[in-house]
Amino acid sequence: MQDSFSSNRTVENTIEQYKSIIDKCKALYVKKATDYGTSWRVLRPISIVDQIYIKAWRIRQIQENGLQKISDSIESEFIGIVNYGIIALIQMNMAENAAIELPAEESKNLYELEAEKIEALMLEKNYDYGEAWRDMSQQSFVDLILVKLLRIKQILANDGKTTVSEGIDANFADIVNYGIFALIKIKVEG
Repeated sequence: MQDSFSSNRTVENTIEQYKSIIDKCKALYVKKATDYGTSWRVLRPISIVDQIYIKAWRIRQIQENGLQKISDSIESEFIGIVNYGIIALIQMNMAENAAIELPAEESKNLYELEAEKIEALMLEKNYDYGEAWRDMSQQSFVDLILVKLLRIKQILANDGKTTVSEGIDANFADIVNYGIFALIKIKVEG
């Protein structure tokens, strides 16, 4: 019997692996809420972009140099990217005058709502592109995340306006999916 992280290329397997990773990311999000509450609510979009950028750039440096002084793993950095991406989408969908501190259950429900939307997007794109992401390298996921972050920065500099491109929300959703794909590959490849 194969476990859910074998290299079997079925959509059902992808969904199972995807849900396992998002559950792991959500568990950390919920645990951190116990320590910090929803202090992330004060973050403006550019600050979230910068937090993700720091994590992606650190992964890239480890990939290129193989050296690190702090013990946070590449896996933990990808989990942070996923969670900050979901936080960005939660923030974008909240009213400007919404409370900073959210009840734990509401915070968790908002996370789950955004995760469901992002999973639906993944399924649509996976239908069109197949399982092509499984043949991509971890390095490519990091580079694509960095590209999406630079695009978001440019959109923010243009007051959120685009002429033909996807908006900020679509870029954050792609970042989350790239992070989840990278985490699946880490689990599969050991």
